[in-house]
Amino acid sequence: MKWQGLGKTVVEMAALRWVILVIGLSLSGCATVEYVHQAWEGHRTVMQTSVPVTTILTDPVADPQLQARLAQALKARRFASDRLQLPDNPSYTRYSALPRPYVVWNLFVAPEFSVDPVEHCFLFAGCTAYKGYFDEQRTRQEARTWREKGMDVYVGGVPAYSTLGWYDDPLLSSMLHWDDAYVAELIFHELAHQLLFVRDDTAFNESFATFVGQEGMRQWRAAQGLEPADASIERQRQQFIELVQMTTRDLRQLYASEVDDQARRQAKAARFEQLRAEYRYLQDQHWAGDTRYDAWIDAELNNASLLPFGLYDQWVPAFERLFRQAGNDWDDFYQAVRKVAALDPKARQAQLERLSGRPPAPRPTQASRLGKLLDSKSR
Repeated sequence: MKWQGLGKTVVEMAALRWVILVIGLSLSGCATVEYVHQAWEGHRTVMQTSVPVTTILTDPVADPQLQARLAQALKARRFASDRLQLPDNPSYTRYSALPRPYVVWNLFVAPEFSVDPVEHCFLFAGCTAYKGYFDEQRTRQEARTWREKGMDVYVGGVPAYSTLGWYDDPLLSSMLHWDDAYVAELIFHELAHQLLFVRDDTAFNESFATFVGQEGMRQWRAAQGLEPADASIERQRQQFIELVQMTTRDLRQLYASEVDDQARRQAKAARFEQLRAEYRYLQDQHWAGDTRYDAWIDAELNNASLLPFGLYDQWVPAFERLFRQAGNDWDDFYQAVRKVAALDPKARQAQLERLSGRPPAPRPTQASRLGKLLDSKSR
């Protein structure tokens, strides 16, 4: 999957923000020696090939366009600590040119009849909803193994990752495929992971970092004298995410129903076709034919391909509300977030639900169609 072309899908945008935890040689019952070895070697290679950004900026034979991009990235890095109160360390002050379009490929796995991820656990970092590999072929080989077990799988390329402050993460060539504002958002997101990480709660961690990245980018654009991001693009993104999340809610209802597996399988396929039809309607009637999400909608759709939407966007409204309650003050906001993070998992989720508002009930037309679909398939 190439990153050049007619724009980013929502999942590709999420892939920008996926984090692989390369934490040395920590092992648990769920982590193999082979997996940890490839993670360690891949990260070590990235670190070894990195050079200080200041060296590139003063190199008379360096590419002027690269120098300009890296100079802007350094400004964003300083803005992150000075204005967003994110960690002040050497992360993102070095640069590594990669011989490939992505630094990592992430693998998501879900059972055939579940929209919850198969989790992968590590001794120190806890459990995550995905696994990352520095080699695409190895990732797809692992995906085939899971698929042969009857699981749904999804593989996506990752332009950046965080080691949660264990190492000074560098800027990567894979981060520079988009404009300076988005690179800034990515830096803010990854530094947010360094600031706060909750064991065994991927949705909390990613939603928190997503909010920090998005709000940070808004403030960064204003500080740079740039126009606000195109509101129509953001509205389009939110509408698409809602389509996917509605599909997830409907499938969760389906999988909990008392019908046989064959009926579930047929209804599942029909629900994904419904998603495609709803997407085409939005595209034709409200988006003037915009194709930015075509690559994702036209690819294989399954439970695993839905997972990033729940992980990266689920609690963003909760963190946005918490930020407003803190008077838009970053220090007060982080203190409030830490209090939520300190709660036990059930209390934490309840608090996030209160802050964001409980998920809306399925639209009557959606529930009606699903009910009719189940009735027809179970006869």
